[in-house]
Amino acid sequence: MNHNKFDWGYFLKHIAIIAVPVALQNLLTTTGSMVDTIMLASIGEKAVGAVGLCAQFSSLMFAGYWGFVGGGMLFFSQYWGAKDHDGITRSYGMTLLFMMTVGVLFACLAIFAPEFVMGVYTDKPEIQKIGISYLRIVGFAYPLQVIAMAASALLRSIEQVKIPLYGGIASVVANCFFNYLFIFGKFGLPKMGAAGAAVGTVMAGIVNVLILVACILYKRIPYVLEFSRHFRWSKIYVKQYLEKCFPIICNEVFIGVGNMLVNVVLGRQSEQAIAAVAVFRTLEGLVIAFFSGFSNAASVLVGKEVGAGNHEVAYQRAKRLVYLCSGIIAIACLTLLLIHNPLLHTLGLSGESYQIGTGMLIIYSVAAIIRMGNWAQNDTYRSAGDAAFGSILEITFMYLMVLPFVYLSNFYFHAPFLLVFAFCYIDEPIRYILMQRHLYSSKWIRPVSGPGLATIDAFRQKHGIKVKQKAATSAK
Repeated sequence: MNHNKFDWGYFLKHIAIIAVPVALQNLLTTTGSMVDTIMLASIGEKAVGAVGLCAQFSSLMFAGYWGFVGGGMLFFSQYWGAKDHDGITRSYGMTLLFMMTVGVLFACLAIFAPEFVMGVYTDKPEIQKIGISYLRIVGFAYPLQVIAMAASALLRSIEQVKIPLYGGIASVVANCFFNYLFIFGKFGLPKMGAAGAAVGTVMAGIVNVLILVACILYKRIPYVLEFSRHFRWSKIYVKQYLEKCFPIICNEVFIGVGNMLVNVVLGRQSEQAIAAVAVFRTLEGLVIAFFSGFSNAASVLVGKEVGAGNHEVAYQRAKRLVYLCSGIIAIACLTLLLIHNPLLHTLGLSGESYQIGTGMLIIYSVAAIIRMGNWAQNDTYRSAGDAAFGSILEITFMYLMVLPFVYLSNFYFHAPFLLVFAFCYIDEPIRYILMQRHLYSSKWIRPVSGPGLATIDAFRQKHGIKVKQKAATSAK
């Protein structure tokens, strides 16, 4: 590749190769969630709201293990660029172990203490009852989701993005099919309502894992099933892995807890508002589906070049990816606003809940362009080895700005619900400015691989970059 002139053809082609399958998979998953919501809407708004709150508990689990996914992808993509196959296998083993620990913990809470979980999220007894019946079953899906997520993260990092897509397609089809059977009690099966949706989620998790394993075996892809090599760790490697993962883990856990506290406020609104929030989260998934494909592309295309020692290429790609992500999100949000009327009605909202849902979508569509720009930059920094900057920034603003504004406006000033909701995004413009300054400083390029470390000093000297850090060594 010519370093003096940016190769747009190569860049856009490889973005499409990585981003499109990931975006399609996430769109399918979100579509499956929408189908769930449509089915549950026929039961009533309370069922929609209860399952929506349970989804927030699942999101907290996701936050708990996503730190290890982010850290793992940092190593996967850089070692892939460096062609260090042993490094990829070891990184995967450690990533899966830590993720599964989190998944099993949340599964135990859902299965054995659902009353406690629902009591945290809402004070509405009828909604709690529905949520408890859902959690007791869906907890069995959590370890399956962890296995699928870990494998998918590795496969995307080594540019095998079609296999997770195949698993996602099969999973969504299975979820819709089994939901139909068990929610409504078809073909002589019991009519389980919201609990039937949980059965569908478990069955979808089983199908997803089976498809992933079958494709990996068929294509003879290494790393994922090489169990004997997953745990060949040295003390130096474990230390380096945890040092890189720790800021991401803190980010995801603290932000996950912060979002839970925000959801506690949203879960103590009127039943109409709770239903609107549940539907909004489903539609929000459509926007995130578009974004996540490009975010994965950023992680792989930037991290791969950092790992190979091509730091100038990584820097030029990062700048373009951030703005491209924001542009894609703007298109997605505009499309969502244009079709929001039939969507909200189809998903069971009417009257006051429809008005609230519409207001939430308008607010989010403005905020999401900046929000996803911040997200894209943070993912780019992580893949390049700088896991701390974006994490510290996000945690600081969540606890010093977002949570105080949300809680004070709701409980002290009794502000209208939509204003409280808007305060959830009050920090995004300020963080965007700070993240942009960091992007153009190039200080976020911090390789962990041998080839990356061999060329980083020359890159920093060329650009006059001064970074305070310990002498780095490649973990073997």
